[in-house]
Amino acid sequence: MALAAKLLGTSATILMPEDAPASKRAATEAYGAQVRSFDRYGEDRDALVASLAAELGAVAIPAYDDPWVMAGAGTAALELFEQAGELDALVVCAGGGGLLAGCATVAAARAHGVRVIGVQPQAAPSLERAFHTGVRRRLPVGRTIADGQQLAVPGELTWAVIRERADDVVCVSDEEIVAAMRTLFERLKTVVEPSGASALAAVLAGGARTGIADGARVGVTLSGGNVDAARFSALMSPA
Repeated sequence: MALAAKLLGTSATILMPEDAPASKRAATEAYGAQVRSFDRYGEDRDALVASLAAELGAVAIPAYDDPWVMAGAGTAALELFEQAGELDALVVCAGGGGLLAGCATVAAARAHGVRVIGVQPQAAPSLERAFHTGVRRRLPVGRTIADGQQLAVPGELTWAVIRERADDVVCVSDEEIVAAMRTLFERLKTVVEPSGASALAAVLAGGARTGIADGARVGVTLSGGNVDAARFSALMSPA
């Protein structure tokens, strides 16, 4: 959003959790945006966004619960199918559900029979609970290293799409996420933030977690690299 505003010659104010990675805030501010912090555990982000938009006379851009945001996020799956061909399963990191809804829509249109699975951290399972109970409700935001997935409730628009087009939503532990980050770094020389590594963590956990058969051709999203050197080093260091 900050970069888009800069390219369009307009201003952007970004509402960001106060415990977000310092590197994420620094990069956002470097694009010229103003960052305002909030307490993700004690304040309602949606209410704050509405209040801030009214205060500034600005247009509120949802992080995920918007048809255009979902469509844009879905281009990740579109490019994957174009480059990799047919897949048996597509495993996607999920927070509010924008990426998962977009990817599930693309999969439904282009790849009949592909199993689409969303992945959340165990401490923030709002979408997983909704998927398995059929009821979208607000849950307490738990503590997890996957800060990009700490959502109290799935998006209203994203939930409707995911309920129809995804096949499952599962959870992974922080320890499994760290193991996935380590695998990406050591095997692929790729640095991925915790939230971005959750989908791979589920795949590495095996078929008992995801229902994916051995030998299946699997696509995985690695959605985000917002982790600074100090944080990454701390996560990779033995306890």
